[in-house]
Amino acid sequence: MTIIRQATKLGLPLMNLVRFNGVPILKQLQLEEKLLRTSSDNWCIINDGTNVPNIVMGISGKPSELLEIEPVLRDHIPVIRRFTGGGTVIVDSGTVFVTLICNKDDVPGVQPYPRSIMSWSGLLYNEVFQGIGDFQLRENDYVFGDKKFGGNAQSIIKRRWIHHTSFLWDYEVKNMAYLKLPARAPKYRSTRNHTEFVCRMKEYFSRTVFIERTLKALQTHFSVEPINLEGLGASHETGFVPSTKLLTKQELEDAWVLQPKIMACSG
Repeated sequence: MTIIRQATKLGLPLMNLVRFNGVPILKQLQLEEKLLRTSSDNWCIINDGTNVPNIVMGISGKPSELLEIEPVLRDHIPVIRRFTGGGTVIVDSGTVFVTLICNKDDVPGVQPYPRSIMSWSGLLYNEVFQGIGDFQLRENDYVFGDKKFGGNAQSIIKRRWIHHTSFLWDYEVKNMAYLKLPARAPKYRSTRNHTEFVCRMKEYFSRTVFIERTLKALQTHFSVEPINLEGLGASHETGFVPSTKLLTKQELEDAWVLQPKIMACSG
């Protein structure tokens, strides 16, 4: 596959588009990390749902502080520690994932710092949600009014950055019980539990419309070029070893042992 470094269409930089349907989130995250660190191109990855429920934590997340480990172990819920920062989410077939991997020089006016990237992404998604709900970027979350529907995470390296979002098109209420209320939460959350804090995108519009609008918004900033998975794999076979990984049962059991000690210390 020939990678074009700069698109001629309207002088916009090229962005390669990869679309998935139901790909395991672990596989998606490991691909994202690989592309961020081994490619020199811009990428958009859209994954419409993942195959089974998974919990995904940020790079510094601690299971003992973030998860209700006993039911997680009992119900065999996979727990992933990703390579980016951000909070903890549970994702499943009702989650739509959108990832943007960009060269800093291809996004004019955006500095390689979290706040600058979030500000730009907020403007991008303002185009997507124009006329739909009361869309806002609030404390690094995408919200309708005061209810969250999109959680973000980022990683920044020397000349590149990644911004990826888990959009709650729908969710299972029972799955929220695997997550503890985080010790550090945005102010606008105001001690609300998970189901009071989040909302479903499906109450506003369809998945198809959302994805179409996202691609249309991207096309004002990039020349978006779809590529197939076979071509992608052939072009990026390297010895790269991702840091994103599935936590072992032993790691979760060890964290479970720690939980009473943390509770005792906090009291």
